[in-house]
Amino acid sequence: MKVAVTSQGSDLASMVDPRFGRAKYFVVVDTETGEFASHDNSQNFNAAQGAGTQAGQTIVGLGAEALISGNIGPRAFTTLAAGNISVYTGATGSVKDAIEQYKLGQLTCADQANVEGHWT
Repeated sequence: MKVAVTSQGSDLASMVDPRFGRAKYFVVVDTETGEFASHDNSQNFNAAQGAGTQAGQTIVGLGAEALISGNIGPRAFTTLAAGNISVYTGATGSVKDAIEQYKLGQLTCADQANVEGHWT
């Protein structure tokens, strides 16, 4: 399964970015093989508005089936839900830690946004 994780850096040792739309990177991990690819999110990092929606479209386009982040806003959540992406919030630690938490069932699948829009 391909799982995208919001990240402050481009590898598995990087810390989870608590923001979704304005995360520095998305690290997409294949949970079966351990292979990963990082994707720069700089186009949304300083966006005046729409960062969550655009980032959601990026995640859908990357073929991820789930997203792990610290937080998610309402428009981003709607975009991800429309793309059939499961959203897991509250992740902390490194990207590798977040993937392990996901595999162990320690993260809860969100049924709605957990922050207001434009949260930074």
